[in-house]
Amino acid sequence: MSLKTKDYHYPLPEELIASRPLAERSASRMLVIHRETGVIEHRKFADFENFLKPEDLLVLNNTRVIPARLFSDDSRTELLCLDQLSPTLWRCLAKPGKRMKTGRSVVVGGITGNVLEVFENGDRLIEWESPLDLHRHGHLALPHYMGRGDEEMDKERYQTVFSKEEGAIAAPTAGLHFTPEMLSRIRHDFITLHVGVGTFRPVSVDHIKDHVMHSEKFSVTGETAEKINRAGRVIAVGTTVTRVLESLAGERQRIASETDQSGATDIFIHPPYQFKAIDALLTNFHLPESTLIMLVSAFATRELTLEAYRQAVAEKYRFYSYGDCMLIL
Repeated sequence: MSLKTKDYHYPLPEELIASRPLAERSASRMLVIHRETGVIEHRKFADFENFLKPEDLLVLNNTRVIPARLFSDDSRTELLCLDQLSPTLWRCLAKPGKRMKTGRSVVVGGITGNVLEVFENGDRLIEWESPLDLHRHGHLALPHYMGRGDEEMDKERYQTVFSKEEGAIAAPTAGLHFTPEMLSRIRHDFITLHVGVGTFRPVSVDHIKDHVMHSEKFSVTGETAEKINRAGRVIAVGTTVTRVLESLAGERQRIASETDQSGATDIFIHPPYQFKAIDALLTNFHLPESTLIMLVSAFATRELTLEAYRQAVAEKYRFYSYGDCMLIL
């Protein structure tokens, strides 16, 4: 077990970062880790169903990415809309920050916004004269490692085929591989967690226990919770689903199902951690020294995770949001 951030590093050639999706969603490769034996397989995502059992339940995140990136009408300011507090009130990131001090204004799509407050972490509270039309003026905030702005095809491909509830800044990327046809053959259900900008923020401390985890909003219906409790195995599609279910699981490994639940989670899963809610995990490959690779390392052990990443690099897998995936059993 290691609590040092540097121990979750791995080398990655830049050419393995996927900046665009494959032509077919389900054409990705899939690395498979068998935790009990330590065996690592190199398969295709098309083989995913072969690893499922009849009593399994696939749990997916049905959040929908909003075009949260805005540019001012004079092109001098960039905003990232993080959280809508009312029809006209948004918490935002601003760049350059020095232009967006308390009392300053910015115009987007002819609508003026005024900075009411600058928070300690640098976020801005901006009140707009009328509601912003993000779908008209906004852009998808693609991860920085893609090295490009959003394009027309991203409007479809940076959403899962089951996306429904608007509010995410980033896509729950493990779900991007699924097609409606595949899901029609698999027992599944949905939770909602709106992926925030914290997903992209690196761990900047030397010891991971000193890292302050970001918080993200979620909701789970009582009906879904009951299905999860009755499942033979719970297969989490993505780290977002994992964080929600582990946040809600009690000592008896059950999730309260009497009522619908909503709230926010800032759970930081890293070694050592005893998982209570999930039995298997489908996830994409994650950034070095990120909270996400730490979560995966808690599930599969750090040594096995880093060996899998080493093999993925050697086999030239495609990495990150539009990249290939990993199934951990």
